[in-house]
Amino acid sequence: MIRLFKRSGDNPVTVTLVGKPGCHLCDDARGVVEKAAAETGVAVEEWDITAADFDPALKEKYWEQIPVTLVNGKQHDFWRVDADRLRKAIAAASRG
Repeated sequence: MIRLFKRSGDNPVTVTLVGKPGCHLCDDARGVVEKAAAETGVAVEEWDITAADFDPALKEKYWEQIPVTLVNGKQHDFWRVDADRLRKAIAAASRG
């Protein structure tokens, strides 16, 4: 699922949340990610690590770390998401 919070004029930034249903840390991370995205105007996508078509290599890499956040495809954080740190990473990515 992709939710867009796009503002014009910035380089495109996407924050990805890798998680699974029923994960309370994922629910907490989702709230932080969505709030930061709304404040900064970036896209958010969510990947379900339990989906049958989820990349096996990424599943192996991230399984013990969920929730994992990526900024433009690069791992940013895992387990807990710090809102200030995420906003700084978004700002850096939007500057290129």
